[in-house]
Amino acid sequence: MKANLIVSAVQQPCNADRQTNLDFSIAKIHEAAANNADLVVLPELHLGPYFCQNEDFNHFDLAQAIPGATTETLADVAKKLGIVIVSTIFEKRAPGLYHNTAVVFDKDGSIAGKYRKMHIPDDPGFYEKYYFTPGDIGFKPIETSIGKLGVLVCWDQWFPEAARLMALAGAEMLIYPTAIGWDAEDTHEEQQRQLDAWVTIQRAHAVANGIPVIACNRIGFEQAPDSDKGIRFWGNSFIAGPQGEIIARANASDIVLLNCGLDGARSEHVRRIWPYLRDRRIDSYGDLTKRFID
Repeated sequence: MKANLIVSAVQQPCNADRQTNLDFSIAKIHEAAANNADLVVLPELHLGPYFCQNEDFNHFDLAQAIPGATTETLADVAKKLGIVIVSTIFEKRAPGLYHNTAVVFDKDGSIAGKYRKMHIPDDPGFYEKYYFTPGDIGFKPIETSIGKLGVLVCWDQWFPEAARLMALAGAEMLIYPTAIGWDAEDTHEEQQRQLDAWVTIQRAHAVANGIPVIACNRIGFEQAPDSDKGIRFWGNSFIAGPQGEIIARANASDIVLLNCGLDGARSEHVRRIWPYLRDRRIDSYGDLTKRFID
């Protein structure tokens, strides 16, 4: 990883139409570039409202090819500004075959790589299994001009296996574009427990693997179609260092462009004093490939 890296995460609402949301994201990318950022991360599916709150086959019309119109636009922005961009797009791979896909654009405007979301949730208000086929690319870091990026998406962030496999494959940071929020029927105490768990698990991935983490969430209330219910996306985007230390963090409601510096040499230092990779008992982990040990 580049020795002195400036990274940004865009915490934004995504409840407008595609062009409005894209224009907003691009404006924030320009702001990040003005702050000399090398990398900017956008929230999960930032082009529109979170359509997975219900099951409606008409929503498949929102999907796009990769490469396609949006990727061409973002590629031009990346090249013009000389910045690496991480975006997440509802991908139409083939008729009837769709993915939730992160696309990484390098500073020269090329698509450095993509990652298809592997863990697909199915919960009230998060009916993603209806829309997304699980990823088939695997947990492979994306090589860019600033280093190897371990890009994962939202529900992936709860699984230590995903973070570990990215780290073992050489990822120099973990990046989590996210769309997660609260059910208004939950108590305040329950909402706080959920938020604390979300932050804690991702900080733990930084600790366990000795690499930084960038978690980028959306904000705002998005009403479910044909219902008075909805999701209040809880923001709290953050950037943590390789010991899980919080370097930058947003609140639950404000539009924020997080900016901070990362030292590429720090991860190596941390791994020397906390050598988890050295002490892993790989001869005893075979049962991890089982669904459950009876």
